[in-house]
Amino acid sequence: MKKIRQNYSRKDEIMKRKHFFLALSILGICYTWYYNIQWFQIADDPTFTNFMNDAQANFAGKSFGADLTVVVLTFFVFMIPEAMRLKIKYWWLLIPFTFLVAIAFTFPLFLYLRENALEKLKLSR
Repeated sequence: MKKIRQNYSRKDEIMKRKHFFLALSILGICYTWYYNIQWFQIADDPTFTNFMNDAQANFAGKSFGADLTVVVLTFFVFMIPEAMRLKIKYWWLLIPFTFLVAIAFTFPLFLYLRENALEKLKLSR
């Protein structure tokens, strides 16, 4: 009976964590694009180049840019071998989505996909 409870609680924990990652991914796309859309609505010349220039307009923006660069590189170093090891389908789409959408979207989405893969791996044993 105790073993059944342990297995159930572990599966329940994975399900909760998996759904938390999915919720964070949705929050990541909504939160970042709320401000992106506002910028596109008020920008005189809404091009990608101008967006990047505005993002780097002061030291605070440059600090965020440097921080995100390190986060993105760390994410890719972790994600690529992990996705290949777990045979996650379409993982490579997360690379362009990181730049086109937001890392706040792709990183938790990868963690959701990873939890799915780990869950399937445990079920197949």
